[in-house]
Amino acid sequence: MRRLHLTLRALVIFAVILGLLWTGYALLRQRPQDLPWTKLDLAQPVGLFTGRKLAALTGDRAQCLALLEQAGVAYTPMQRGGGEGQCGYADAVRLKGERGAIGLSPAGVAPSCPVAAALRVWEWQVVQPAAQRLFGQPVRSITHFGSYSCRRMYGRSQGDFSEHATADAIDISGFTLADGRRISVIGDWKGQGKDAAFLHAVRDGACGLFSTVLSPDYNAAHRDHFHLDQAERGATGWRACR
Repeated sequence: MRRLHLTLRALVIFAVILGLLWTGYALLRQRPQDLPWTKLDLAQPVGLFTGRKLAALTGDRAQCLALLEQAGVAYTPMQRGGGEGQCGYADAVRLKGERGAIGLSPAGVAPSCPVAAALRVWEWQVVQPAAQRLFGQPVRSITHFGSYSCRRMYGRSQGDFSEHATADAIDISGFTLADGRRISVIGDWKGQGKDAAFLHAVRDGACGLFSTVLSPDYNAAHRDHFHLDQAERGATGWRACR
């Protein structure tokens, strides 16, 4: 009798575990972006693995360009260029600013395709919702300090090359709202007002889309911009968000 009781108890526990697993799987099926094996779709909400999937596009230019086209992102592919050695780019694109999209200023910047894809998702899922929530209007343009630059980290003469050396990064310095109001990282990061709240919200939202996000919270070198990049970090896929 005791053995039968233990067997029934084990079956009940197994049934509960199975039910929880099935419920969890059903919930995840409703959000495919939270699963590591599903295909990336730039039009979907940000999921648990969206950032890793975007970073994984480095080295797969054809797939990245196909995702831009699937999402209706207008772009001009750039020819291979840059310096020699560890400098240079092969998958840079210039976003053309499709109808209703946020413009980049200066407009000629051409980051790598994975960075461009993440920028558009950041715009759709993070920047514009935050602007509407806090200011009741959209962002018209994003100002930046550039993308490609053949240099080592922090401009040193030795050490690792920056992600800028392969156009896998962009430095964001500010935002202009639809009514012309400007919000800058250097001028508005600190404080308790809506401008500071907006900057912190878009920084935090970028952390789920880029491999590295560095802000004024990181060090003085980033007091005037957000550094966003899609560094490849192998199987671990660790991310930096400061």
